[in-house]
Amino acid sequence: MMSSSSVPSPAPRGAFRRGAASAPAGARPGSAGAPGGAVPGPRTAPASAPRVPAPRGRRAVSALALSALLVPPVVAGGHAAYAADGDGAKQPKEPAPPAVMSRVGGERLGVPGVQVQLRDGAPKVPKEISARSWIVSDAESGEVLAAKNPHWQLPPASTLKMLFADTVLPKFRKDEKYTVKPADLEGMGAGSSLVGIKENLTYTVHDLWLGVFLRSGNDAVHTLSAMNGGTEATVAEMRQRAKDLNAVDTHVVTPDGYDAPGQVSSAYDLSLFARAGLQNADFREYCSTANAQFPGDKDKNGKRTSFGIQNTNRLLSGDYGLEPYPGIAGVKNGYTTHAGNTLTVVAQHGARKLLVTVMNPAKQERNEAYKEAAALFDWGFSAAGKVEPVGRLVGPRSEEGDATAAGHHGAGGDDGKSGKGQDSSALEATDSSGGAWTAVAVAGGALVAVGAVALVVRRRRPLPEAVRRGSRRRR
Repeated sequence: MMSSSSVPSPAPRGAFRRGAASAPAGARPGSAGAPGGAVPGPRTAPASAPRVPAPRGRRAVSALALSALLVPPVVAGGHAAYAADGDGAKQPKEPAPPAVMSRVGGERLGVPGVQVQLRDGAPKVPKEISARSWIVSDAESGEVLAAKNPHWQLPPASTLKMLFADTVLPKFRKDEKYTVKPADLEGMGAGSSLVGIKENLTYTVHDLWLGVFLRSGNDAVHTLSAMNGGTEATVAEMRQRAKDLNAVDTHVVTPDGYDAPGQVSSAYDLSLFARAGLQNADFREYCSTANAQFPGDKDKNGKRTSFGIQNTNRLLSGDYGLEPYPGIAGVKNGYTTHAGNTLTVVAQHGARKLLVTVMNPAKQERNEAYKEAAALFDWGFSAAGKVEPVGRLVGPRSEEGDATAAGHHGAGGDDGKSGKGQDSSALEATDSSGGAWTAVAVAGGALVAVGAVALVVRRRRPLPEAVRRGSRRRR
């Protein structure tokens, strides 16, 4: 995948625009970070952007082998419920999820198939959702409104950068400067998405994080990893952070999400990473920024130039035939050959904030991951208050302890062998009292404290108010 081009500011709302990144028709195996539809537009690299040569003898990473059979569950209860895709329509032949998956967050979250508990008058989950795994949750309470195979361990692509940011972002001041060394840019996978970092030039930490979130730049990830003590140290810290967040489905091999043997996560864990990251105001700023200027090379007079970059999250920036989703506020998208398109997004309608994660839609259509996420948002906002939760997003170990400590084994993750041996792990969806929080609004480019609310049912988490379109353009 080529590095990003200089991208102009998006057209006003209501206009169509060409997307900044797509799953390229000729994508190289393992390329990471440029999600989107299956039909790309041409992309031109900035003159200063480094290229990543294909190393000799590198073989494409084989797809994760999963052999368990899909067993539709039988659900009992007083409300309407179903646990399989509707109407028995023939689906394209797809790998089946494991018969046994993690139960972290609730027993039903480990059962294959769609899990939803409808009350009277609740809308049905859209039948057109083709993602192998997805989850719709309340971003503050953590209640899971509906899910399909949310603990299925799959390649995450660049959505894993949310965990990278959640791990590394708090360590460095935004105004800290760093001069890139040639060694910092070594070791990136062939076809990596790039923002256009050039060795021997100086960047602020703020610049680098814009490169991570907007252009999914693996060069920015590797530069920040070098600042953090190197790739190996950063991966170790990411593994520990995933463990601290009770993300038992995740095994980290590369900090940027580039395909690697054994590197997996899940829709459930990606939602945990997003929910944790959104506690950080800088994380919220970067993941909700649609357009920015990025430092380029020096001109003939020695003056530093810049070029425009646009967020590859098309629910935020839009594309031909795809409007930015109303109330969208981030978070991160991804694409690799083996992961397909992956996406975690947060949006707000009124007082309700929802998280949606989709992984690897079977439909090979342009912007399919974005369309399916938008459909799940539409359903979630209309179904809110009309469904019984089927589980919840658990809190970190510092609040709830080890989510696998109820006498069950984890589903892989970094306490065991990754991507295989999917033993169940459980944490019942019980209430926990506690705490107060301060919601932080991100509107008009400003952070505004909007008050503290005491909660008596379940710990909620501060999340941004809806980001109005155009409020996150950086110059």
